[in-house]
Amino acid sequence: MTPGSWGPRADPAGWILRGQAPKVQAAAVNYTWVAGPRAYADPLLRIPIRAPMAIRHEQRAAPLLPVLTVDALRDVERQHAHEPLMDRAGAAAAEIATAMLNGRSGRTVVLAGPGNNGGDAFVCARGLRERGCDVVVVARTTTCAQPDAAKALAELRQTDVPIVDRLPDAVPALIVDGLFGVGLSRAPGDPWAAWIDWANASGAPILALDVPSGLDAATGVASQATIAATATATFIALKPGLLTNDGPDHCGEISVYALGLDEAMPRSGVRLEWRALQAQLPAVLARRVRKSHKGTFGRACIIGGAEGLVGAALLAGRAAIRLGAGRVVVGLAARNPPLVDGLSPELMLREANAAGLDHDAWVVGPGLGSGERADALVEKAAAVDQPIVVDADALNAIAAKRSLIDAIAKRTAPTLATPHPAEAARLLACTTADVQADRVAAALRLASMLNACVVLKGAGSIVARPDGTFDINASGNPALSTAGSGDVLAGILGALLAQRIDANEAMRIGVCLHGAAADTLVARGIGPLGVTASEVIDAARALVNEATREAAGSETIPAAQSPSIELIAPENRL
Repeated sequence: MTPGSWGPRADPAGWILRGQAPKVQAAAVNYTWVAGPRAYADPLLRIPIRAPMAIRHEQRAAPLLPVLTVDALRDVERQHAHEPLMDRAGAAAAEIATAMLNGRSGRTVVLAGPGNNGGDAFVCARGLRERGCDVVVVARTTTCAQPDAAKALAELRQTDVPIVDRLPDAVPALIVDGLFGVGLSRAPGDPWAAWIDWANASGAPILALDVPSGLDAATGVASQATIAATATATFIALKPGLLTNDGPDHCGEISVYALGLDEAMPRSGVRLEWRALQAQLPAVLARRVRKSHKGTFGRACIIGGAEGLVGAALLAGRAAIRLGAGRVVVGLAARNPPLVDGLSPELMLREANAAGLDHDAWVVGPGLGSGERADALVEKAAAVDQPIVVDADALNAIAAKRSLIDAIAKRTAPTLATPHPAEAARLLACTTADVQADRVAAALRLASMLNACVVLKGAGSIVARPDGTFDINASGNPALSTAGSGDVLAGILGALLAQRIDANEAMRIGVCLHGAAADTLVARGIGPLGVTASEVIDAARALVNEATREAAGSETIPAAQSPSIELIAPENRL
């Protein structure tokens, strides 16, 4: 990818997420992993950056970027406290700030806070001045309690960069936000809140250091005064708050600088992104073995579709058949259910209690409704010895009946659960606001309670596992905010389980694929307004087929295995 350009990266470790960055309409949000100590010294990083921006990609990057909790991040920092991490972070910030300026004249205003984030800002200001930029630092403090920050301030004072305590009158060419980092867990007070409001209202591009000030790095909850960044340069690893809740709407374009610690990085969780994940798709999805039949690819059963809700079960069934399940039975809870799906006659429609047990994977809940009949069907599904996806009304049934929670938790076969925040709140006996206040913690509690792999849906869906690890999905956009979207996800997951893909891997693939399908539709000009759940199904199927074809290259059928066929003219036949 050439400097100053924008587009999907061609290399297999390229990362791109379609979304909307503050201040830039219809912008893409790009995550770049910059590994090793060369990240802050590489002159190739000094490239023109436009909105949307293009930042140099480091070829040694890990294909799935690690995400660290704030506690884990603190552990890494303590283990490497002897290394010049602040110097590296500030130097990396100066590089990206220089690229954002792109030679434009005007002053860069660096907002520096009282802690180590302010120390990063001091180093950044010094680096910008060394590059000939016109810089002013706005800081309230003249001393720093943190030793590294105090050292950075002392070194800055040896330059001609002015340090003032008032905001400038003129609109700057660039604002660097170094007020607060991962340590902030409350709303910024004065004067910093007023400085944040000024920055957001200035119209100037904003580079946030580590975390946009005012955003909780652990939860993604934004306070009333939170920086709306054009770009965020985060250090060591991604933090959950950058990727979920309010984070994606405040971070803009994110670049990650490992500061030389990439080799020692814990690998407890990653950011899920399709262009990286597609290189790891299981072989069964490629369909390259000729000796196969519908049984090879598994039998999925969808249980749901009460009166007035039949469409939900049919959507899940259509997703399952189009994403590779060899056979799909839809057991409908409605009295007098339809006998055929006119749009997908391949589906086998039955009354729910007549769906049988001859299946490899189950999806229970889409349009299931409530009441004793729904409870009985959930209880029956929980007792099967095959993988199940528990979705929608099945989750509500479980939340209302403790015996069903116990039945799910005691299962030995894999369980996937797909709650949205309101369903998660019912299961956890709390409010939806409580769930959203700490989405990672809520998802992990559910995974432990249900002994299941759980996806807490929403902006930056959380994929949590009973062992305490989690991932955060980066694909998807508001096009998925439509009826039936969750039913399609459940059907995709059912298809992957039916094809005997490991449950944890199926959840990762399914969640990321579901969002990537919506991203693809928007990229093609279909949406985000008016995208239907049915359109997401076909887009998801196309993405999997495209990915498996790319993996195979031009040798989808190896030459040695290709049948040799010779056409003989009739007159030459014996």
